[in-house]
Parts: sequence; C-alpha cells; structure tokens
Amino acid sequence: MTALLVREVRGALRAGGGALMGVLFFLAVVTVFPFAIGPDLNQLGRIGPAILWIGALLASLLGLDRLFAMEREDGSLDILVMQPHPLMVTVLVKCLAHWIVSGLPLILATPLFGVMLNVSPLGIAAVMATLAAGTPAITFIGAASAAVASALPRGGLLIAILTLPLVIPVLIFGITATNGALYDPDPFTAPFLILLALTLFSGVLGPLAASFMLRHSAE
Repeated sequence: MTALLVREVRGALRAGGGALMGVLFFLAVVTVFPFAIGPDLNQLGRIGPAILWIGALLASLLGLDRLFAMEREDGSLDILVMQPHPLMVTVLVKCLAHWIVSGLPLILATPLFGVMLNVSPLGIAAVMATLAAGTPAITFIGAASAAVASALPRGGLLIAILTLPLVIPVLIFGITATNGALYDPDPFTAPFLILLALTLFSGVLGPLAASFMLRHSAE
C-alpha cells in the first residue's frame, strides 16, 4: 500500500500544475473578499477563518477532475477496475495521494493567506488544524463524483456540482470548530470530533461509492 501511495504521488506530481493551480485559486479567493468587504481590518480578522475555509474548499474542488484523469486518458481505467487488488483500496490510496499533492499545499499556504486577512496566530493555527482534519473528507466525497464524471467528456463542472452540496457539513463543522478555538463559550472539541468523524465516514463510503461507479461504468 505504501509503494502504491508513493507511485500515485509521483504520478500526480508528474501530471504537474495541481498544487500550484490550487494554491493560486486559493489566493484569488482570499484576495477578492477584501475588495467586497472593504478595508476594515477588524472585520476581516473576524471573518477571515471562514474566508480561508471557503477558499480551501473551492480550491479542493478544482483538482478533483484529475483523480482518474490519467487512467481515462491512457485507457488504463478498465485495467484498474479488473486488477486483482480490491478496487476500493486502490481508490483510497489514490485519494490520499491526491490530497497530499493538492490538499496539503493549501494547508501549508494558510499562514500566509491568514496574515493577509489579519487573522490572529491562534486563528491561523485553528484553521490549519481544522483543514487538516476536514479537507481529506472533501477528497473522499469528491472521489465518488469524479468516478461518475470519469465516463463523461468534460465532466469537471459536474464534479463540482455533485460534490459541493455533500461537503457543506464539512464546511459548517470546520468553521464552527475554528470559531470555538477563538471565541468563548463556543466549543471546539465537539465540532472538531464531528469533523474527524465525517472524514473517517467519508474515507470508507467515498472510495466504496467510487469503486462501485468505476465498475459500473466499465461494464
């Protein structure tokens, strides 16, 4: 499984552009909000964690169409489905590799973008912790949508349409946990544990649904 993860990470890096495009899109979202809200730094600091979460969520959706893109383009998707290893495990490893290449850079870029939004150091740390707990869930849920769209030409927009409603709970509990770390008496532990539970639940259900859809599309 480790060898497969390393191979998938190398393949995703060779595809190129994923991490950079996601971070640039994240930067674009963070940059646009202050123009709409105005130069009030205190207000930006208050809503900055929510802006960071929305930007990271949208940037995570941006790269989901690449999850099965290489297999679809070189025709190896049928081989992936018919391999002797459990397809769900393969999809799970591909999701982890995709998150390392596309999701992890967003978390690492958060401190810089947080400073741009006047978010406090505690707020930046809370956003990074909740993004680390929640963004894998976005990838797992998006894998099912990517599997549905893999059989369709130019299905990138369809992936975002299918995934966005399903990841709203992740966004809600991510922002709630972040606010809990910043403001009393809002709780942090309960929403953060629910966020982890969502990630664990989607880590099972997402690859399972994606493997089912890939098998169905191969028939």
